[in-house]
Amino acid sequence: MSTGRTSPEKCGLYIVFSCLRVPQLVCIISAFFLVLDMGIRWGDISSWIMFSWCFCIIGTLIIVILELYRFPTDFPFCWYNFSITYACYAALICLSASIFYPITYIKFLPYDATRNRAIAATVFSCIACVVYVMEVACVWECYKLKEIPCFVHTMPGLLKVLETFVACVIFAFLSNTSLYIDQPALEWCVAVYSICFILAVLAMLMDREEWENRLPISFPVFHLGLNLLSILLHFTALVLWLLYQFDEKYGGQPQQSSDVNCIDRTTNGTCAWEQRLAVAVLTAANLLTYMADLGYWAHQVSVGTGGQPTDS
Repeated sequence: MSTGRTSPEKCGLYIVFSCLRVPQLVCIISAFFLVLDMGIRWGDISSWIMFSWCFCIIGTLIIVILELYRFPTDFPFCWYNFSITYACYAALICLSASIFYPITYIKFLPYDATRNRAIAATVFSCIACVVYVMEVACVWECYKLKEIPCFVHTMPGLLKVLETFVACVIFAFLSNTSLYIDQPALEWCVAVYSICFILAVLAMLMDREEWENRLPISFPVFHLGLNLLSILLHFTALVLWLLYQFDEKYGGQPQQSSDVNCIDRTTNGTCAWEQRLAVAVLTAANLLTYMADLGYWAHQVSVGTGGQPTDS
């Protein structure tokens, strides 16, 4: 694989900066301060949404500063992997914020200026998501993807990004410790989410040639084992979470009406039953993602591919 140096100026890096970085910052900052200025008491999910926007603001500012100091010119390959990975996560963050904020807050707001500001914040978040997706496409084209190895542009790389992001969303819902505290089975579920998240991050960090050569087994077999372990752990977590949260025999609440906090609710936010349901749905979604990841690496092992994953 060629590792020829690609000039950022030749690709129009500063055009990308002016056309994409500025709209990203404007949209995210606008969404953040529109919600911040509303003066509404934050809940767990609202705090996570505000943190997500703040993360995007800080991350994009850091990238802008590094680009102004010509960091991409000195370290093109390192910068390519970092920038495209960040853009993928930022797009997912803005997308999730654009979904969860209307569902959990806007529908409870009165039809006045406050509601209009909340809708405007959601629109800015949606636009930011689109711009981050455009950045991913531009960076791929700018750095001539075929000449620079990048794990994120492979199928398992994109799946790992999705797996870790969904885990972070689950952690946001689990910030309400009353969902699982003092219940060993549910605490095991939380441990599963943490273990699988760490394993996914390690798999992404170890996808480098120097680490691959140190493994006692082939690279596809290593990933195959990690994904199989994650699937088994997620399966146990999904079963236990459903039983202990929604089965009356185990103290669960099968219907939303069983949760008094969800009845005649006039305040914004999500009640405990909705948070339990969200964690269950996200766990099932991540289980399917891990199964797709397992299928990819099973195919790689069956055809005898021993090196880096191929581009999707």
